[in-house]
Amino acid sequence: MAASSEYTAPVADYAFLTGEAFGLDIVSRATGGELTAADAAEIIAGAGEFASSVLAPLLRVGDEEGARLEDGQVRLPAGYAEAYRAFAEAGWITAEAPVSAGGDGLPGAIRAGLGEIWNGSNAAFALCWLLTAGQIHALDAVASDDLRETYLTRLVSGEWTGTMNLTEPDAGTDLGAIRTVATPREDGTWGLRGQKIFITWGDHDVADNIVHLVLARTPDAPEGAKGLSLFVVPKFLVGADGTIGDRNGVETVAIEHKLGIHASPTCVLSFEDATGYLVGELHGGLAGMFVMMNSARSGMGFQATGIAERAYQQAVAYTGQRLQGRVMDRPAGTPIAEHPDVRRLLQSMATRIFAMRAVGVYAADLFDRSETAGAGGLAELFVPILKAWATEEAQLITSDAIQVHGGMGFIEETGIAQHYRDIRITTIYEGTTAIQANDLIGRKVLRNEGATVEELLTQITATVDELRAVGEPVATRTADRLERAVAAARQATASLLSFGASRDAYAVGVPYLLLLGTLAGGWMHGLAVLAVSRGAEAGDRLSSADFYGAHHLVRVHALAETVAAGEIA
Repeated sequence: MAASSEYTAPVADYAFLTGEAFGLDIVSRATGGELTAADAAEIIAGAGEFASSVLAPLLRVGDEEGARLEDGQVRLPAGYAEAYRAFAEAGWITAEAPVSAGGDGLPGAIRAGLGEIWNGSNAAFALCWLLTAGQIHALDAVASDDLRETYLTRLVSGEWTGTMNLTEPDAGTDLGAIRTVATPREDGTWGLRGQKIFITWGDHDVADNIVHLVLARTPDAPEGAKGLSLFVVPKFLVGADGTIGDRNGVETVAIEHKLGIHASPTCVLSFEDATGYLVGELHGGLAGMFVMMNSARSGMGFQATGIAERAYQQAVAYTGQRLQGRVMDRPAGTPIAEHPDVRRLLQSMATRIFAMRAVGVYAADLFDRSETAGAGGLAELFVPILKAWATEEAQLITSDAIQVHGGMGFIEETGIAQHYRDIRITTIYEGTTAIQANDLIGRKVLRNEGATVEELLTQITATVDELRAVGEPVATRTADRLERAVAAARQATASLLSFGASRDAYAVGVPYLLLLGTLAGGWMHGLAVLAVSRGAEAGDRLSSADFYGAHHLVRVHALAETVAAGEIA
């Protein structure tokens, strides 16, 4: 069975999430009525058409051929340069960029949908967009007017692409160990020397220039992370009139040979007195870089949802036509999708994906409301949850997608293994699951004694009360399960707070994060049940909520017991 290049964007789910799931039109709320959920559905449908026709067909060739380094220049497989030009010319990069940066400023809920679609159709390609979008946010936050005019405008238009340069051979998670040096020059520029590794889309041939955002240490800077500054270092130097000039002192030494995302060039870059321009304050580099990192971390949640959805669609297609023996009480000729356990696996995948998708939309909308509605604390709480929980879930989903293929799942020709290989990096880059858990525990829970988590639990409890008032059996079961899960989450939070900033707390940080993610997913299903009770089209939303509650939400209790145990010697 040959790999399928087909991809269908989940337009109906996003129409439901933006217009019904949360009890109001969240797009209209975010834009003051300039856009509505109906507009969102149209935009997302258009993105789906572009993704299915232009990006999805390149997924397989990208995996099989991959990026290659030839005479110091990275080349992408056939079709990628044309796809990127079409992507930029269609205005998709500009559409998502903030208005303050010269973009269209689409609200977060729509950007969440687009993020899933780009990644579901072609995750390797989407990483180029994701990093450019992140750099746009960083430069918009801290760049000077000159840098905005020269670089930001061309990133927003899609003419140029952006990268993030942090990691070095001896500086991974520990950014304070960075040794790339930036030396001041008399003309106000800086000369950068050093090596950066694991630079995603660090070199390519799909755009005219690449803007590297680089963390480096200046002479006599303080030790550690406080001594880092941020620099724009273009691949090609740019003249005062914006024209591209000579090659800068940035050399692509190698590209990594990876488990997955083969069409995303992961580069080793050498900076040899490369010309750079200071971004923001001297020794204030982390402030600007964290803007980009947070954007990328949220983007990982959308990437996880997209890849999981693509794997699920392929699993549904395969099991829906595969015949193998008699399916219990079903008539002859029934495909394996009707085997009880295959059906269980498909339901497990689908209900997890909806939970991830809904949490992604909710978190994105929180950021839109963070300044006007005081939702900033909850928004920041969900960054590590979305990044880590969604990527961990996606690994399980893509594994299940292989499982329902049987032996054919282990054969590369079916294409299902690619999703499993592509997703594996997502729990590692942009901060491992443990790093996200450390952020959650240290900055979002212990620092305010669990106040933000309690705010979340109070909102879920309000949903429980609404579900009880519905009086329908699934609504009642969902309320019961959520109520018990909230109690377990409160108990786990109390255990964590009792540990304080100790090894006990950080040893169970990942289980606690997964607990909150799983609970949030159950809450999303509960909100879907409420929406159906208000008149939204039911479809399979009631059975999905029931399944998630019985098969996934119950894990909250086991995770709470793990959290209470702390570190076991």
